[in-house]
Amino acid sequence: MNKLNALTLAVAIALSGCAQESRVNQADSAATAAAPLSRADIDKQVDAYTQTFINHQPALATSLKLSTDQYGSYADRLPDYSASGMQALQIDMNNAAEKLKRLQAHKMSEDDRLHLRVNEVLARYYAGDAQFSGGYIDTWGGHLPYIVNQLSGPLVDIPNLLKDQHSVENLQDAQNYLTRLEAFAALTDQVRGKLADDAEKGIILPKVLFPNTFGYLNNFTAHAGEKHPLVTSFDARLSQVASISDAQRTELVDAATALVDKKIYPAYQRVIADLKVLQAKAPEKVGIWAQPGGEAFYQHEITYLADSDLSAQQIHDIGLAEVKRITERMDEILRENGYTTGSVGDRMKQLNDEPRFLYEDSDAGREALLTFLRGEIETINKKAPQYFSTLPPQEVEVRRIPKEVEAGAPGGYYSAPSLDGSRPGVFAINLKDMKAVPSFGMKTLTYHEAVPGHHFQIALNMLQTDIGLMRQNASFNGYIEGWALYSELVAYEMGMYENDPFGDLGRLQAEAYRAARLVVDTGLHYKQWTRQQAIEYFAEATGSAMSDVTAAIDRYIAWPGQALGYKLGMIKLVELRDKARKALGDKFDIKAFHDVILLKGARPLAIVEDDVDRWVASQS
Repeated sequence: MNKLNALTLAVAIALSGCAQESRVNQADSAATAAAPLSRADIDKQVDAYTQTFINHQPALATSLKLSTDQYGSYADRLPDYSASGMQALQIDMNNAAEKLKRLQAHKMSEDDRLHLRVNEVLARYYAGDAQFSGGYIDTWGGHLPYIVNQLSGPLVDIPNLLKDQHSVENLQDAQNYLTRLEAFAALTDQVRGKLADDAEKGIILPKVLFPNTFGYLNNFTAHAGEKHPLVTSFDARLSQVASISDAQRTELVDAATALVDKKIYPAYQRVIADLKVLQAKAPEKVGIWAQPGGEAFYQHEITYLADSDLSAQQIHDIGLAEVKRITERMDEILRENGYTTGSVGDRMKQLNDEPRFLYEDSDAGREALLTFLRGEIETINKKAPQYFSTLPPQEVEVRRIPKEVEAGAPGGYYSAPSLDGSRPGVFAINLKDMKAVPSFGMKTLTYHEAVPGHHFQIALNMLQTDIGLMRQNASFNGYIEGWALYSELVAYEMGMYENDPFGDLGRLQAEAYRAARLVVDTGLHYKQWTRQQAIEYFAEATGSAMSDVTAAIDRYIAWPGQALGYKLGMIKLVELRDKARKALGDKFDIKAFHDVILLKGARPLAIVEDDVDRWVASQS
């Protein structure tokens, strides 16, 4: 990736300052450039845009456990996912971005300019692609094209927030929960309206994703309301509140059950009915290119989710070259350990079937795997001070992804701790198919999702209180996923795979997996591959279990561009480390390098490179 990449250029400002100001504003810019801008003035504007964003996103406020004194009441509200609600958010974020851009014409410190630039990019990220009206704005993934799918969206994310993150510590919290349950039924109808609005514009979920989407929606409504997690989790939380009597608890649980049975379930059934109608007219072609405006939208996703100004073809070629390089090393290890027949993919599939690498498909086997993962986190945490000066104080827990949602969920993911540290970070792992989680791959997944991967980066990011809420919670995919993949390499360098050739094979398989994503994502969305083409290539390149392969390909279909950030981000971070080590020689300090990467928070990779260059110059 070029240093002056598309994500930074998207804010229409070169790294040198305000060279891209329009001619109309040149006179004003010249006048204001002479006037210094204080941090207090900058913070006032950034705070105003932050307040606007949080007002649109009360669910995110709950996830972060924000102060109501600072951000107002939000615990009884949910976001507006109607077409008009999404448009209002996009307009507000675009207006905020323009204001933040204009401020950069003033004189200010280097840190203050960085603060404005990063916040402007974030505002544009949440403004989405103005030319593509489909989908919705997600607080993590930015502009996503399909508001209902098997993987994500309000009908997946909001129930998880309500059952896992809505605090119930007193009667008012409980009443707010009930208010939100009723609001969730209304929100589901908003989603239904947005689904219809998108369909009128010709934007419909690819036909192949409908079965698993129905699977999730039907599972959600499969049981009587009293047994639904939205009710049972509420009941469990109420039981921990001493100030709520048994009679009150019974009344509250009965009210929640009625809302689920009589309002939420019927709203879901209406969505299911609409989807059955849409399924008949859904496109057979799976790439975003087949949707109206989809080709340009894919470039938007490359810009923001891959943090790259490379073309789709260039990314495709990088993926092919990286798969070849990594596969050759895997072949060497396999041969050294007696596996000589068949392709690397075939031999990895053979390992997948060997009982010695599989945990038992039972509750006991799943618990044994979770115990192993917790042990790996404990071990690498002990070694971490040799490579990191700054460690997050927040804990990280390992949990199984709930059975209700595991069918459409990824293999693993990380959920951030609350800003106040009262809720830990969580590494969630999908244990639906025990053949998809062979033991030789589990170390690497842990280092990616937990330590030193997402947990170190996101938890440390949240501790940087001087960078403001938006940057504390920034969603720069190339940086964030690039760091997590880079962390797998760091774990190798820390000796975590010593005397474990099969674990190292798992690491290389995971890297090949991310490299192959470059190939299949661009294949699907640019080169017009079919789903089957992508499945066949991915299965051969990674040697993964077929259940994992098909779920992964369906994920990339539903979320164009996101899968590109991992390998492209890692390539950039390794490149920057190699450049710094070469420039500094014996003065190079890996712990200081990691501080430079992590402690300024998530940001565009071009800005990371600029920061590394300044650090190298200061050490020379």
